Amino acid sequence: MFPCGAKVNSNRVGSKMDIVIVGGGASGMMAAYSAASNGHEVTVLEQNEKLGKKIYITGKGRCNLTNNCPIDEFYGHVVRNPKFLYSAFGAWDNADMIRLLNEAGCETKVERGDRVFPVSDHASSVTKALTDELKRLGVKIRLNTHVSRIMADDGCVNGVVCSAKDSAHKGSGEEQIPAEAVILCCGGMSYPTTGSDGNGYKLAEKLGHTIITPRPSLVSLKCSDHWIGQVQGLSLKNVGFSLKRGKKIIYNEMGEMLFTADGISGPLVLTASSVYESQDLGSIDLKPALDRETLDRRLIRDFEAASNKNFANSLDGLLPKSLIPVIVGLSGIDPYKKVHQVTGTERGCLVDMIKALKVDITGTGGFDEAVVTRGGINVKEINPSTMESKLVKGLCFAGEMIDVDAHTGGFNLQIAWSTGYLAGSRLW
Repeated sequence: MFPCGAKVNSNRVGSKMDIVIVGGGASGMMAAYSAASNGHEVTVLEQNEKLGKKIYITGKGRCNLTNNCPIDEFYGHVVRNPKFLYSAFGAWDNADMIRLLNEAGCETKVERGDRVFPVSDHASSVTKALTDELKRLGVKIRLNTHVSRIMADDGCVNGVVCSAKDSAHKGSGEEQIPAEAVILCCGGMSYPTTGSDGNGYKLAEKLGHTIITPRPSLVSLKCSDHWIGQVQGLSLKNVGFSLKRGKKIIYNEMGEMLFTADGISGPLVLTASSVYESQDLGSIDLKPALDRETLDRRLIRDFEAASNKNFANSLDGLLPKSLIPVIVGLSGIDPYKKVHQVTGTERGCLVDMIKALKVDITGTGGFDEAVVTRGGINVKEINPSTMESKLVKGLCFAGEMIDVDAHTGGFNLQIAWSTGYLAGSRLW
């Protein structure tokens, strides 16, 4: 029996193979674990000084490693190409991942939103548990190693060309490592300081694969509104945010958001960014629990109680203090006008603004702050049952470099675990 709940491919045929895995992040470690559990000789080539470098910064350093919701609900959280993941989630799901870590010495816990974290609250607990498993299984790990080319002959992989990272761009010190299969787990382009620099896309393109243009996702949205900077640092809870494309509302959810120096962020906005396209119109509902009529009645009561105050001083009970000058200024109502002089039409316009505060979105934040990458290897060129390339035999893909991405909450890491496991356990 294989340890730590490893699912063995009982249909596997053939003898022990030499498998090279390019990238030692979440998907790479899981691919190595899976392949080694199935008896293969596995070598992981990682360009960083340690495995799982990006894992260390996920969940603000705590590592939101998966989500505990029923696996059937995962597909609703996958933004692009959810059907592509049927076999991957079938091979290795969230319960499998939780069990593996618990049995490998990394106890887990479930928090709000079914988010799963290590009990230690340290991402290092996850990487240590997985690294220890790889070492126990005899996986060869080579750090600070840059892969410049995948070798293939007659449409079949036969090895990789690599070098020590400090000589990667000097044309010297190159080494060829033979392999009967190569699994690319190079990540996307988000947080490039962790090694997700797009090199995996270049390796795949050289072998004929199509790359859907990589873009930042789960990232802040930039806005050109002059007032945004006035409320920098203001966090709003239980507000609504929507995106409109033409006449169609493509996103409309409630949650928490944050104003930044040049835009908006927070969980609500990060999720919205996964579907955002240029020209989409953004709108904030400051009181989503109140419909327009109810909010109007609330304003009438507030105005009656403050009838002799200046309009600028009448919204204290309704809005955050730092936001009041913004709303007053945008309303067009004279701030020194007595509340009892505010007309019904003016009040109606104020209601409309509170229910739909427009923000002029100009784009997203960059890859340096994006949680994940959208785009990547075209899924039409990958066999979803094995993660193997349809163009080059023996070449597989896993993780963020594939054109599959999801909402926040542990879903993207589970995609990495699942696709990595399937790639490592496929029928070689």
